[in-house]
Amino acid sequence: MACDFFTVDTVWLQRLYVLFFIEVATRRVHLAGVTAHPDGAWITQQAPNLLLALGEQDRRVRFVIRDRDAKFCRGFDDVVGSEGAQMLPTPLQAPNANAYAELWVGTVRAECLDWLLIVGRGHLERTLKVSVAHDNTHRPPPGAAT
Repeated sequence: MACDFFTVDTVWLQRLYVLFFIEVATRRVHLAGVTAHPDGAWITQQAPNLLLALGEQDRRVRFVIRDRDAKFCRGFDDVVGSEGAQMLPTPLQAPNANAYAELWVGTVRAECLDWLLIVGRGHLERTLKVSVAHDNTHRPPPGAAT
């Protein structure tokens, strides 16, 4: 599993932060949340929400790749670690170390967000849910012959 943030600016010049997780093996994306103020408490709350959703599907997380962004606090690492997952922070100044997450951000921007003017948080959440649903159900699995 890899996780990262990306930002989206609305037409009202508000910057929103999107936290997402992507399963490296299947490239299945899990949208964790959208907020204007990503503090440690908010990010720490998103981890058990994801782990609970995965647990309901009988799937476990063994590793979580994340960058060294200051938004990822110790509480986030502790919650993920309490479920038996190992946290793997990327090396400093190594954007290719979290390539799966960066690739998805580029894809969702090029195929969806670059074509829309986002009005607010609700609009962004609805737009991303549709995009994630499309990516998770209508795309061929990695390595599939085309």
